[in-house]
Amino acid sequence: MDNSSQRKILRVSPACETPQLARDITAALAGNGPTLGFGEVNSEFGPMQAAVVIGTSGTTGTPKEIFLSSHALVASARASNAFLGAKAGDTWSLLLPLTHVAAVNVFVRAFELGTIPVDLRNYSDAYPRVDFTAIVPTQLFRALNGDDHLLKHLQGAQKVLVGGAALSNAIRNQATAAGVNVVTTYGMSETSGGCVYNGEILEGTEVEVRGGSIFIRGNVLALNLDLTDGWFETNDLGEFVGDKLVVIGRADDVIISGGENLSLNNVENILNESFPDIQFAAFCVEDPQWGQSLHIAVVGEIDRDSVISLLERKIGAFAKPKGIHSVNSLPLLGIGKVDRKRLAQEIPNE
Repeated sequence: MDNSSQRKILRVSPACETPQLARDITAALAGNGPTLGFGEVNSEFGPMQAAVVIGTSGTTGTPKEIFLSSHALVASARASNAFLGAKAGDTWSLLLPLTHVAAVNVFVRAFELGTIPVDLRNYSDAYPRVDFTAIVPTQLFRALNGDDHLLKHLQGAQKVLVGGAALSNAIRNQATAAGVNVVTTYGMSETSGGCVYNGEILEGTEVEVRGGSIFIRGNVLALNLDLTDGWFETNDLGEFVGDKLVVIGRADDVIISGGENLSLNNVENILNESFPDIQFAAFCVEDPQWGQSLHIAVVGEIDRDSVISLLERKIGAFAKPKGIHSVNSLPLLGIGKVDRKRLAQEIPNE
């Protein structure tokens, strides 16, 4: 096969040191280095315009490769820094694994400010102060529940981006009370990461909600997407409240149990609001009687009757879980997102 019109892909090791990675990303963005592959990347070559390829299974479990241009990554970084009020010389810390676009974004945002990220991925002592950082909700939960080094680091930052999965209002309120200036982000690999901050659409991006589904258009979109008139249809549901986007959840997070529609995301939000110190994951199991039955995975000690009565009171009798399961940790898909399929496969067979 003739690959002369394509660009060689260099797979990045998750253990790659920051100085080397900074050089490699700089070359990839400038176009005089190979395309960098992050995550599960199997392709050997990609489009000439691709600076980065992200191997991801998203929330569907289906492997895919997302090709991002230098133009898209830089546009995303500049829009992010502008929203945050970042200025030349400000610093970012790297707390995310090198398997996701969010980690790449930390580098590009820092480059735009004339700095390189402070690598704290495997840090165990008191963290140095930085101006900005990016984490997932699980990390924020840990900071608020015993990881004092991380909490002090977050408290010292001007702003802390939290994305990769939905952040409950309870955890956000707890973080605010603790002095952490949280900025929630919405986006995905296909949009070069976050393109909506605190419900506000970043510069260079357009968002529409059609029939409940979120559509995105702009200069941050990946190269290999199926677009309609420039619009990318996500698998997410949302609505505008005033001029702010509220993400309701994924379309495939709604199950039908006993003929009733039940949002797994809503179930988790209700539980998180009432029990902010406990981690929950709602998932469904195919059921001959109910069609799909609701199950709850729990990290921590909880009174099961309290969970049942809360959901029945807030949603209805059909929201009574058919199983509540104690687990040591929640399996994750990518960074931050719970692997509900894995829970459905493993827990009912305990």
